[in-house]
Amino acid sequence: MVGDTPVANTYARQPIALVKGRGAVVWDSEGREYIDCFSGLAVLNTGHSHPRVVEAICRQAGEIMHTSNVYRILPQEELAELLFEVSGGYKSFFCNSGAEANEAAIKLARKHTGRPGVIAAKNSFHGRTLATLAATGQEKYKRDFQPLPREFTHVEYGDLDALEAAVTGETGAVLLEPIQGEGGVVVPPDGYLEGVRQLCDEKGILLILDEVQTGFGRTGTMFAWQGLGVEPDIFTVAKAIAGGFPMGAMLARPGVMDSFAPGDHASTFGGNHLACAAARAAVEVLIEERLAERARDLGRYFIDALEGLKARHRVVREVRGRGLMIGMELTVPGQNLVDAAREEGVLINCTHDTVLRFLPPLVIERAQLDRVVAVLDRILEGTEDG
Repeated sequence: MVGDTPVANTYARQPIALVKGRGAVVWDSEGREYIDCFSGLAVLNTGHSHPRVVEAICRQAGEIMHTSNVYRILPQEELAELLFEVSGGYKSFFCNSGAEANEAAIKLARKHTGRPGVIAAKNSFHGRTLATLAATGQEKYKRDFQPLPREFTHVEYGDLDALEAAVTGETGAVLLEPIQGEGGVVVPPDGYLEGVRQLCDEKGILLILDEVQTGFGRTGTMFAWQGLGVEPDIFTVAKAIAGGFPMGAMLARPGVMDSFAPGDHASTFGGNHLACAAARAAVEVLIEERLAERARDLGRYFIDALEGLKARHRVVREVRGRGLMIGMELTVPGQNLVDAAREEGVLINCTHDTVLRFLPPLVIERAQLDRVVAVLDRILEGTEDG
């Protein structure tokens, strides 16, 4: 157990150690098998240990892993070209995590506009550095770390009038998740993001979309904004970009990204040879195996099945989501169901106290989803019996 080791006590860990994974299946140190409907928090979109990603990492590790951005990095340039293509023309800055990507976006917005104010949403999550914590709209993450940077204003997610009322002469950017993840898989109302885009255009404000959790096929398109008909000025990614290898990126329109000059921002490890080799392989797998389309189709199938559970179990309040980013809101706290599902060989997550969150690898099979639904059916019935 972690409590008996010199590891920082910063996680409420479940009592298993996962030691092997293939596709949508993992095994623990005792040899027990599980269907993974969490994907390491939306990281493993291409599945556990995809052969293409493993081969790319091994090959690159045998050549050169790191030189720093003092020199040209050919795998980085190749990855940037690929992302430019799949995003429709955005330039990339590479880093190591989603929080770093959001920090870079906030800095770029301030440099480009000359205005420090950022409007974000209540119930949002953008990271755990001081600036991204200030941007996060959940007080439970902030209470022990005040004072935080004060340039951030929070309004209700989905309320365009509230957002417009919050704009001042100091507002340089609006920062939103296309779908709120940690906030409980909250899908925006129809027309909301389009209205935000229009408002930003009218006021000369940059629109930043945090795609750290929604990116790389998770919601049925390569990036969620591509399925929502809204083009951001800046968007951030991490989690699934490199198939399980730690990496993040901030992407921006050329006219915005070009506001950065040498020395304005940097990262020692950002975009090194090994990370970029892994990311290029993962993105190529997403494209060639049509995993975004797969997420869209399987998402409909899974949501329909979960809606069937809602019809049978009064403890289920709502099923919502897009692609294979799905939340099932309960009328009771969900952690006991997470524990019960784990005991029956299914790994899920509870967020926002009452929302069971499903983020399976995009390579998951229908038969595996059917097994997940059967397990949920049993444990939901047990919850109601109790």
